[in-house]
Amino acid sequence: MRIGFIGAGRVGFTLGRHLSDNGFNVTGYYNRNLDAADEAAFFTGTVRFDSLEEITEASDVLFLTVSDGAIGEVWNSLRNLNLNEKIICHTSGSLSSEVFEGIEDKNAYGYSIHPLFAVYSKRESYREFSRSFITIEGHEKYISYFEEMFRKTGHDTAVISAEHKMRYHAAAVFASNFVVGTVSIAQNMLTSCGFSRTEAEKALGPIIMNNCMNIVNAGVSEALTGPVDRNDIGTVKNHLSVLSEEEKRAYIVLSEAIVKLAEIRNPDRDYEELKGFLEGER
Repeated sequence: MRIGFIGAGRVGFTLGRHLSDNGFNVTGYYNRNLDAADEAAFFTGTVRFDSLEEITEASDVLFLTVSDGAIGEVWNSLRNLNLNEKIICHTSGSLSSEVFEGIEDKNAYGYSIHPLFAVYSKRESYREFSRSFITIEGHEKYISYFEEMFRKTGHDTAVISAEHKMRYHAAAVFASNFVVGTVSIAQNMLTSCGFSRTEAEKALGPIIMNNCMNIVNAGVSEALTGPVDRNDIGTVKNHLSVLSEEEKRAYIVLSEAIVKLAEIRNPDRDYEELKGFLEGER
């Protein structure tokens, strides 16, 4: 299969380099900003295409690595071309293949293929990309092809239905973006205690890394520590007494989620008093 990329951002760079390095036939890139397409093509050892027509003709599979808001716009342009037996994919976590409205009338096949991975850099993320989990959704004809493609390049994969894509993506936000937000709150709290920003980052780094490794290696319930896990209501009350209103809201919501894990980990421990206290503090 010849694989082309429409869109030359972080995901396009990363996925294209990853596939190219693993022996797949990446044809090249088209981007409205031709300089960006040139940059991506050079990075992946491929070529730049000057139009949608050119890259469509040269490719069997087209990855639309553009922003979510641009996927429909690009599709509306593509659907005017000859797409017979073409495979059209996007990499959005929240949108399904249903965004390719009318694709069956073009005798083509649509997919959403999402890496559960924080692609932070155009030029560096490909180095760790094989560790990402890949979620595949779309027409049944090529599901097995994509599963095999990504398993060959080191990924675990799962097939998901279109109806679950938005909830799936929200889960990814909890595990990624919200973790960043929570750490940001912790950093701000440490700076209010007299830490410099650099000191706060250094202080939190080891606990963040160790916690992530514990979650990966032992699971979320076994990785749990702290006052909620210990059923230490006194410490929870003392924490709330020194927090701002914004911090208190986050603390209570997260503590209520943690109690559920604590009950799994410690089935003989009675958390009813703590749960009642947290509910009363909302």
